[in-house]
Amino acid sequence: MAKRSGILVREFSVGMGPKVFFHRSGSTTFTLRLLPLGGYVRMAGEVDDGEEELKPGTPVTLQLNDQGVVTRINTSNKHSLFQGIPLTVTGTDLAHDLYIKGYENGDESDVKKYSVDHDAIIIESDGTELQIAPEDVQFQAAPLGKRMLTNFAGVFNNFILAILVYTILGFVQGGVQSNTNKINVMPSDSVARQAGVKSGDRILSINGHKTADWDQLAVQIQSNPGKKVTAEISRDGQNKSIQMTPKSNTQGGKKIGMIGITQSLDTSFKAKVLSGFTQTWTMTKTLLGALWSMVSGHFSLNDLGGPVAIFATTSQAASLGISGVLNFLAWLSLNLAIINLIPIPGLDGGKLVLNIIEAIRKKPVSQRTETVVTLIGFAFLMILMILVTWNDIERYFLH
Repeated sequence: MAKRSGILVREFSVGMGPKVFFHRSGSTTFTLRLLPLGGYVRMAGEVDDGEEELKPGTPVTLQLNDQGVVTRINTSNKHSLFQGIPLTVTGTDLAHDLYIKGYENGDESDVKKYSVDHDAIIIESDGTELQIAPEDVQFQAAPLGKRMLTNFAGVFNNFILAILVYTILGFVQGGVQSNTNKINVMPSDSVARQAGVKSGDRILSINGHKTADWDQLAVQIQSNPGKKVTAEISRDGQNKSIQMTPKSNTQGGKKIGMIGITQSLDTSFKAKVLSGFTQTWTMTKTLLGALWSMVSGHFSLNDLGGPVAIFATTSQAASLGISGVLNFLAWLSLNLAIINLIPIPGLDGGKLVLNIIEAIRKKPVSQRTETVVTLIGFAFLMILMILVTWNDIERYFLH
């Protein structure tokens, strides 16, 4: 979306941290980085572009074309340019006037000034080759509508991925889990089966609390680990009460109740085809509800999970086979979409808020204000990530 909007995408990275590999294709450098924690799209002119500044005194090597215009600027000691001109920088402008000047070959008696090509390459200190970012291809140069679409594109694709994965999951598991109170009983190690519950039964309430759908049923069961409960069951048009004691299991540092039941499956072809949309909608409502309860109720770090929790949960999902992995992938993709839409500076939601403010004011927020707000947002997110990661380590590995 950025490229279609005329914005220069300087780098597309898979992973974070130190660079392992890079390949430049057209105007974009594709990199693989050491830490497998997401990735990023580095767009020209964004606050988090991270462009290395060529300060006065920086030693570089220049490569010129036949017209004497700079086509490559090397700032790295790891690379050398064929027939490169050594230059100690005294000044540059790679956004507007496109020039670089300095002392050539250490001769401080004469300052040489060179024009820089619009599409020149700069080799950063770690050896990564990137195209320079003139003003006309920077993020802010694009029309507001296209910038908003670009900011929303990542979130949109997370939703698309979830829809595709849930559709595949519907066919893989032979049906779609329905969010009703109609249940299937697991064939073994099931408290519900031992108490007399059968597949196809509807659980109408637990301890008098109505359970109109699976989400409400799961909350009531999970909130009573090791405690006897009374379930009202509907079978063949008749209601009956059954008592049982949910087993107490520990997940993510919390004790939850389990009775050995699963959601019933709708095996129709229509349900499978539409499952991507229905399951995405159902899970989106669940996640939004969880976020609201965190904001309106008692917040705990145990309600959040970082890279450590993702690793631990991935291991659990893998033990459930392909269905478990697909389900977790879709759930994780939706989490990313919804979290990124939260209006916190540094996230896509924060960027969209700045876009809306710009639309209302009829002029963009100043670069200084946007930079300060974004840095505050990043600082908040980094502190939160550190706290969440340490909490995850304690939950999953130190208990």
